[in-house]
Amino acid sequence: MSEDRLSNGQSWLSRLTQAFAHEPRNRQELLDVLHEAHLNKLLDSEALTIVEGAIQVADLQVRDIMVPRSQMITVKACQSVREFLPTVIEAAHSRYPVIGESLDDIVGILLAKDLLSLLLQEGTHDFNLRDMLRPATFVPESKRLNVLLREFRSTHNHMAIVIDEYGGVAGLVTIEDVLEQIVGDIEDEHDVEEDSWVKPLPSGDFVIKALMPVEDFNEFFHCELSDDEFDTMAGLVTNAFGHLPKRNETIEIGDFRFRVLNADSRRVHLLRLTPPR
Repeated sequence: MSEDRLSNGQSWLSRLTQAFAHEPRNRQELLDVLHEAHLNKLLDSEALTIVEGAIQVADLQVRDIMVPRSQMITVKACQSVREFLPTVIEAAHSRYPVIGESLDDIVGILLAKDLLSLLLQEGTHDFNLRDMLRPATFVPESKRLNVLLREFRSTHNHMAIVIDEYGGVAGLVTIEDVLEQIVGDIEDEHDVEEDSWVKPLPSGDFVIKALMPVEDFNEFFHCELSDDEFDTMAGLVTNAFGHLPKRNETIEIGDFRFRVLNADSRRVHLLRLTPPR
């Protein structure tokens, strides 16, 4: 190893050691040390965000990030393939709670990939949805996210049904919801290319980035949504809701229907747009 490389390595180690020379006595001091390490180029922005997210997870409960009951997309156990398949295609999720008599009667979880076996069958007259279901996992609203993540990892489950203090269904939570609190948004099939605002879908809908300027939206979709008060679609849609919307909330603006695909506690990230037919 050259003297320069050795010197650089010692310098880096020295700075790191110095940053942690005084052991943090509480969480705020720990965060201060991490931010100082970031300023000293010992941690990049992404690493700092992940560490901060991991620390924050211990303070959050399932109720803080769950998809609420009113926004759950479910399949009814009594439905035929023709009846529930449009819902599965429209939502494009990988897992769906299956209900019996009511939303509080969760009979299992349907994995979209399990429906692929139907392609090999000549007909669906003998199809029984209950035969395809996986057991549902139930967790209380008050469960800590770090504990839930540990349970997801040990049981290999990716979704849990959230129940309230009376035993009723309050919502659902996925492992992706938890991980996004640590690492930020996780890319999925809805993600739009970095250099584009819009992604067309086979159904005729579109996925758009919420930061798309209203002016660009109007030009792309040949419409005249007002950009007097808000520059981006995120601002326009949030204002129309009257609150910061959560995932799967829908609203109509003009002739367009918007469904929130991705949002956090600060802003909307992705929207699914259904244009006029």
